[in-house]
Amino acid sequence: MKLYGIANCDTVKKARRFLQDAGVEYEFHDYKKKGVDEVALRAQVAEFGWEKLLNRRGTTWRKQPDEVKDAVTNEETAIALMLAEPSIIKRPVVEAEGLRLLGFDLTAWEIALESGTLK
Repeated sequence: MKLYGIANCDTVKKARRFLQDAGVEYEFHDYKKKGVDEVALRAQVAEFGWEKLLNRRGTTWRKQPDEVKDAVTNEETAIALMLAEPSIIKRPVVEAEGLRLLGFDLTAWEIALESGTLK
């Protein structure tokens, strides 16, 4: 299982604590240290849609100049921005066999854990 995010993100910290408490082993991919894997990002966009993966509520989005925001009109422009600004990707993203989760929804994560898909 792989968890994508940024180490100092509060939501990622909650997700990591949840996995640790549940005894789930995972590989952590820190966008700040390792960058964004374009192949993985495109797979995540295919799963969730670029509109959900692009975090328009966060500080990174709000700090973007209007011309950058206005230029994000489709999947390719969103992917280009997410590759350039990893902090703008909604987090965490979890990839496990047969499972992808976006964000930390405690109920969804508990269900995935109980069903055995979060392992």
